[in-house]
Amino acid sequence: MAEAHKKGFNDKLVWNDLVNCCRSEAACGQCHNEECIIGFAKQCIKEYQNEPKKEVPNGVERIPTMDCKVFEETDLEIAIAHILKECKDCKEDHVENCIINVIRNCYEIGLFGDMQPYGGNTLQYVMRLKSKFPERSQEIAAEYMN
Repeated sequence: MAEAHKKGFNDKLVWNDLVNCCRSEAACGQCHNEECIIGFAKQCIKEYQNEPKKEVPNGVERIPTMDCKVFEETDLEIAIAHILKECKDCKEDHVENCIINVIRNCYEIGLFGDMQPYGGNTLQYVMRLKSKFPERSQEIAAEYMN
């Protein structure tokens, strides 16, 4: 059984970021819910709000990686910076299905086209992003430091 998130998790901040990233039914024609990376992340937050758990069961495996919608890059950069602030830098205790990791992976698919390795350390993550995506990582780092 997944343990409750002990250090707190600002689900309202994450929810607001998801709403900002969502293209809306007007742009998509209809909501695709869990078939959309943002819709899937919203569902994770709703489940968390109903029963706060650190882990999303099979979360990474359930992310709709084939979602090819184009999202606003600036909104995704801000959302990644915010979710990094929620991360507890668990290092060797990092769990792939942690709700923070799952939601960050959703944002990464929208911004970079694929999930990026994390490993439980925000600084190392940002440095890896800097080598692969210099422009994007600069925006994320600036927002993170803000």
